[in-house]
Amino acid sequence: MICSLEDLRSKEVIDVKTGERLGYIDDVRMNIENSEIISLLIYGGYRFFGLFGKESDTEIPCKAIEVIGSDVILVSSANSTKIKREFTKSLFERTR
Repeated sequence: MICSLEDLRSKEVIDVKTGERLGYIDDVRMNIENSEIISLLIYGGYRFFGLFGKESDTEIPCKAIEVIGSDVILVSSANSTKIKREFTKSLFERTR
């Protein structure tokens, strides 16, 4: 199956074990030297209109992906990690 980043961004990510909705794909982390996608990134939302800061971003390594369906991506969240936003620089933010 071949899909673009835009296709991935329209799919909802769901944890297989808990059934929790994790969100939608916002960005990818990739190794440019060998054109390999390392992980998918879901940015954390704002807490109480941004007054209480922002939730941590979620990084899902490719090995945690169980199934990519037509409208959802099923992942095992045991392998996913919460990361700080300062650590990730979005490809989209760099081009703006």
